[in-house]
Amino acid sequence: MTILEKLRTAIEEGYPGDMERLVKEALDMPIEPMRIVEEAMMPAMQSVGEEYKNQDADILRILAAARCIRKGFEVLEEHAEDFERSSIGTVIVGTVEGDLHDVGKNLVAIMFRSAGFRVIDLGVDISEKQFLKAVRETPEVSIVCISSLLTTSITEMQQVVRSLRRNDPEKKYKIMVGGGAVTRQLAESMGADAYTENCVEAAEVAKTFMV
Repeated sequence: MTILEKLRTAIEEGYPGDMERLVKEALDMPIEPMRIVEEAMMPAMQSVGEEYKNQDADILRILAAARCIRKGFEVLEEHAEDFERSSIGTVIVGTVEGDLHDVGKNLVAIMFRSAGFRVIDLGVDISEKQFLKAVRETPEVSIVCISSLLTTSITEMQQVVRSLRRNDPEKKYKIMVGGGAVTRQLAESMGADAYTENCVEAAEVAKTFMV
């Protein structure tokens, strides 16, 4: 079994400790960082994601795979100064003010990274001003992804989308929304460019914006 095949297996079976060791071994061989992403990390996460989407894998398995991917990217970023420069685009993600849920957001961030995006994760309970500040400090941003699990935070999400639209009249970046409290109809009414139901679909839609 090659080192890249071992990496895929570590992700699919959810072993972050093995992931760290194997990524370091691959870099020492040396194997280019993007080859590690494209031939091991991305296919493995897509495989687990598809199983999750088809209800052949539970949330615990996809979380374990996501931890492996996160660990892999941490190692890559530590050992390759130009790694982020090869990304296909930059995404800002965050959960709106009043909502402290982060599992869905974290999975979306992992899938974006697996798809080749540079991800700026603002965290949870993020205000309108914080989203705007992040966008203004990141002129290369391609997509802003906003999450909300709570119905009580939908008003805040609507306000964030409106503010981002006013800040970007030329529509240089796309706005994506998602989370348990959001519906496609609601996303369209607030002026978002896309709504997705799960982390796999989010990454797939995001890639279409980069064509």
